[in-house]
Amino acid sequence: MSHKRIPKRKAAIAVGSVAALGAAALLLPHANASQSHGDDAAPRTFKATDVSGVANMLATQLGDAFAGSYYDAAKKQLVINVVGNNSNVVNQIEQAGAVAHQVQNSTSALQAAAKTLKADATIPGTAWAVDPKTNQIQVTADSTVTGGKWNTVESTVKNLGSGVATLKKSSGTFKTFVDGGDAIFGGNVRCSLGFNVTAGDGTPAFLTAGHCGVAAAKWSDSQTGASIATVDQATFPGNGDFALVKYDDPATQTNSAVNVGNGQSVQINAAVDATVGTQVFRMGSTTGLHNGNVTGLDATVNYPEGTVTGLIQTDVCAEAGDSGGSLFTQDGGAVGLTSGGSGDCTAGGETFFQPVTTALAAVGATLGAGDAGAGAGAGAADPSAGGAADPSASAGGAADPSASAGGAADPSAGASDAAGAGDQAGGAADQSGAAGDQSGAAGDQSGAGMNDGSGVVATP
Repeated sequence: MSHKRIPKRKAAIAVGSVAALGAAALLLPHANASQSHGDDAAPRTFKATDVSGVANMLATQLGDAFAGSYYDAAKKQLVINVVGNNSNVVNQIEQAGAVAHQVQNSTSALQAAAKTLKADATIPGTAWAVDPKTNQIQVTADSTVTGGKWNTVESTVKNLGSGVATLKKSSGTFKTFVDGGDAIFGGNVRCSLGFNVTAGDGTPAFLTAGHCGVAAAKWSDSQTGASIATVDQATFPGNGDFALVKYDDPATQTNSAVNVGNGQSVQINAAVDATVGTQVFRMGSTTGLHNGNVTGLDATVNYPEGTVTGLIQTDVCAEAGDSGGSLFTQDGGAVGLTSGGSGDCTAGGETFFQPVTTALAAVGATLGAGDAGAGAGAGAADPSAGGAADPSASAGGAADPSASAGGAADPSAGASDAAGAGDQAGGAADQSGAAGDQSGAAGDQSGAGMNDGSGVVATP
């Protein structure tokens, strides 16, 4: 269907179908737990969007004693790793409402280990990330790393010393999720829109994956439609996987919301840093909505196209066509952009994301726009809604209903185990219908919850 431009439209993010979910199934009951009041030194409960700010503050205050942090989702507590047994350090952590946890490896020791891995084990099909829960570097090798290559990675990890790093094997292959039924179209490439932003010059734009941005300069919201946006900046491979794409019509009015289908959207309030242990949701037009947990930070992934650094590692599943799609928290924090990984949404796997905070800083953009609240309206999902279906039950309409929303990966496995993850090639379904009827890109959102995978959906 041809694309029809509507001037001065309000663009909302629509990055996937959620046919298997109820209208507000994205959100869990009691998602927005506030900090408890009482003894200042007692552990407090934190919202997921608050922990990164507190952790960053403590990292600055504690200096070399700070050895990472993670979120204990069950207790809603922030855990701070510390090296040594300095009572002043512990007091600072407790006064901030966090929990102090003594560990073996300092931040500098883990950074040094990562440099050794980069020097000695940069082999396509390998990845590593810091896991504060284990206070180690989690190293993963995919199915292509065999023979001498495996021996090299294994010996490098062993030579780092006891308790510094672990090595696990993935049965899938690491690749970017750039094929299949997607929300935005650039030539023969299909990807998903991440978050609407305002560029440094004040013009409307959006973020997507960098490997999408280097693959095509012009992007449309329908497969046969005219261009609606042009790539301004793109990074891939290298220090990230992100692209800034500016809308061709400078009068386009953008908001900052993730469309979850059936007239529902989730307002994005701020860009937040990822914290290990935080529950996150991913939207992509191929597989829709899935959730899981952050399992590693500062990940290095050696894709066939080259090495990418500074990524977030999760156990959230993804498939071909989900590249660039949004990763966010249930209380409105923009966390990441889908980069790549292994596995699928039937068997599970590990997936890597570009942090939104670093992408925004690199391209000089800000999240949303002056009318960020526009477009959500009565259709916005209520964070307090307790009647919604459990997101742990089959999140993506195209995925196997028996598979959990976070894939099959075990969050306790850290940034590692992808047992049973399949090859990404071909995705998990016939992608020809994944994008669905693109006519919704120029008007009616009513189809967005079913087959409409349009990347930009006009709202009144």
